[in-house]
Amino acid sequence: MTLKLYVDRMSQACREVIIFCKLNGIDFEEVHIDLSKNQQLSPEYREINPIQQIPAIVDGSFKLSESHAILRYLTCAYPGIADHWYPADLYKRAKVESMLDWHRTTFPRGPGSYFFYAVFASAVGRPLNAKAVARTEKELIAALAKIESVWLQKKGRFLLGSNQPSIADLSLACEVMQLEGLDEKEHERILGPFKRVLKWLDDTKNAMAPHFEEVQSTVSKAKEKLQKQRNAAGSNTTQSGRKPVLRSKI
Repeated sequence: MTLKLYVDRMSQACREVIIFCKLNGIDFEEVHIDLSKNQQLSPEYREINPIQQIPAIVDGSFKLSESHAILRYLTCAYPGIADHWYPADLYKRAKVESMLDWHRTTFPRGPGSYFFYAVFASAVGRPLNAKAVARTEKELIAALAKIESVWLQKKGRFLLGSNQPSIADLSLACEVMQLEGLDEKEHERILGPFKRVLKWLDDTKNAMAPHFEEVQSTVSKAKEKLQKQRNAAGSNTTQSGRKPVLRSKI
């Protein structure tokens, strides 16, 4: 039976699973669970994942959720997956695991929260929370600094000094690439100081071409849509704030 992925490409956790399958020639059916419509909360989806989060997979009679668990499963369940994704060597695998755990315990408070408060909140009509923006930006900068100084080593192009990407590279790159949704000035301000991070992102995109960019394009499309909404809102505000023009009766 064909592997089923229950996903929404707006979620970076979903994107990493889709990209991995595409890169490794794993045949799958993509089942769209629309987060904007809360479809993950439906009774039908609860049968797939009682936690009611995405992504989730169904492989025959086997069901699994949580993107990192899914990536681990896929590397082991499907033949022909290159060893660099999830090394058989105990020490190398343990290092990948440490990176995956650090990512999950650190970054959801960084790009995820910062991107929401800085970009999405206003798009869905929520008032700007300046304190939350400042707090999550500080956490994000600290996390990027750790990648720059600890996880990226001089002897390799990828995390942990490797010359080939692992599932940790794929997952963390999808997380950081959420920042593509920022405008160019903000993107440069946040990421510009981290030269090694920027090079690693370029190396990761190149190593995973063309699938990484193709799946990641969802963020660019969302950015364009949000910009149009902002422009329309600004135009409406300007028009509503204008004083009526008094015309001569002559």
